[in-house]
Amino acid sequence: MYPVNDRQYLAICSKIASVLSISLSSAKKRVEIEIAKKGSQTMEEKREIAKDILKLCEKDNGNKFSSSKILDKLMSTLENEENFMTED
Repeated sequence: MYPVNDRQYLAICSKIASVLSISLSSAKKRVEIEIAKKGSQTMEEKREIAKDILKLCEKDNGNKFSSSKILDKLMSTLENEENFMTED
């Protein structure tokens, strides 16, 4: 699949990247995979797919499923384990 250089499409992908706290290229790849699954051909169809993914990501982000929030939760320590270290 050749890269898409449409301004509106790239703006939507950048919003997806921002919501998910990932790189623009990762967001574009995510959208391109969905485009390939659905076999979209026109630029308008590709924009619509990107918009659908953005809506889904915003919904998931509201439900606290974003990767940055999950990582923050995993990186927090328990009170009794704050000074725990393992040896190599």
